[in-house]
Amino acid sequence: MNSAKVFSRLNPYFISVDSLTLFADTELYRMEQEGRFTPAGEKERLQELMVFIKNLQIRTHLFANSSSNFYPVTAWLPKERDFAIRELQHVLDTVREEEMAEYRRNLKSLG
Repeated sequence: MNSAKVFSRLNPYFISVDSLTLFADTELYRMEQEGRFTPAGEKERLQELMVFIKNLQIRTHLFANSSSNFYPVTAWLPKERDFAIRELQHVLDTVREEEMAEYRRNLKSLG
């Protein structure tokens, strides 16, 4: 998966497909119209965040710490890269998708 695709799916705010502005000449629009678009699951979002962290090549403070994230992440990259990846992998290995999805469903702010 290329980094642009990963970055585009890391939005911490949930937006339903119906709320998206999709341009008619895009593949995403065609997929949605054909019923082939499936939003990423919670584990897939964490896996994409891991890929993003692994591949980011600039010094930065990553702050993915909002309540809409099942597992809030803050890290100074690249210094804390390995720690952040280990933490995310631990969550992926120990928490079920259903538990993560239930957390998101219960967020009042995503109404």
